[in-house]
Amino acid sequence: MITVLFACVHNAGRSQIAAALFNRNADPAKARAISAGTQPATHVHPEVVATMAHRGIDLTGQVPQKLTPELATGVQWLITMGCGDACPVVPGTRRDDWPIQDPKGQPPAVVDAIINDVDRRVQQLITSEGWR
Repeated sequence: MITVLFACVHNAGRSQIAAALFNRNADPAKARAISAGTQPATHVHPEVVATMAHRGIDLTGQVPQKLTPELATGVQWLITMGCGDACPVVPGTRRDDWPIQDPKGQPPAVVDAIINDVDRRVQQLITSEGWR
């Protein structure tokens, strides 16, 4: 089982979106995703929750969590999104950085475009690694 960790600053937008889309589309016998942030917020951004709900994904119960060494144990992939110098290094992982716009405070059309961008990248990763 491969574990992919999606990380952003607040774990309230991009990384939550990516993990949810990944877990919806990847074969759970092959890979799963978790998400975390370097400075977690208290809740997932409401605009993200609302826009993901329109796609049939419920994020209302998700709680942002801090990226800790314990959480990263056993992770094979680390994908960072917009955390710049605060992006973590997890030894022994394959790493990628996706320059994704922060959806916080954005209107629905912009949040939807961000989700489309994340979805495209997630689909490419799942396909290229054979996790369907």
